[in-house]
Amino acid sequence: MRDEDAGAGAFPPWDAIDVSTTDGEALLWRNRAALLFDTLPVPVAVCSADGVVLLANLAMAAEWGTLPGRLSGRNALDLFRPRDSARMRPLLDALRLRHRARFSIDVGWRVANGSGRHGELTVDVVSQVPGARPVLLLTLRAVSASADTGVDDRAGGMSRVEARILAGAARGETTARIAEDVDMTVDGVNYHLRRLSRLWNVRTRTALVARAYVLGVLAPDAWPPVPVQEAGDRA
Repeated sequence: MRDEDAGAGAFPPWDAIDVSTTDGEALLWRNRAALLFDTLPVPVAVCSADGVVLLANLAMAAEWGTLPGRLSGRNALDLFRPRDSARMRPLLDALRLRHRARFSIDVGWRVANGSGRHGELTVDVVSQVPGARPVLLLTLRAVSASADTGVDDRAGGMSRVEARILAGAARGETTARIAEDVDMTVDGVNYHLRRLSRLWNVRTRTALVARAYVLGVLAPDAWPPVPVQEAGDRA
């Protein structure tokens, strides 16, 4: 591969895999890798060296209540706000020198309903060919929501939007209707339901709702079901 071709920030990296087999087998492995990337429960994105999103998985897109393709072309600095701009300097130096490196940056961002969240963004500077212009692999670990989102620590740092999704599930609403209620895509709602199912170790939506009541996420004496914070606001 020519250096200028590698420097174009081509992605996914498996584009360059030489499987030394038939084209059909190569396509099969490419599709498997793409499926694995898209279904990772951890929010992941790949950016060009100047921060433009080339590819994002469903978990990353769900943070903004959108689809992965709609994040493409946006700049990572428009999506995440570094809490300490000085932490960006080593990353910029690594990009300038084309060095492979890993950095952890404390960032904040706003989810689909406008509420704030913060967490740790791990940035891997990756180069497919030594000396070529690198790409950035972003991995997001949400720590919690901001104070104004009414996070219930007993529920594992759950945000208001997730409480509203659970209230919709308790009312028996379809996933599409819940998505309308919280101004999110169906994929985004499903992502949050899966996240809570893993967090609470339950398998069904009914068990998820029951767990929400046990943890005090949903108001026990309100009908139709509402999050505990909203029941307090209405009182």
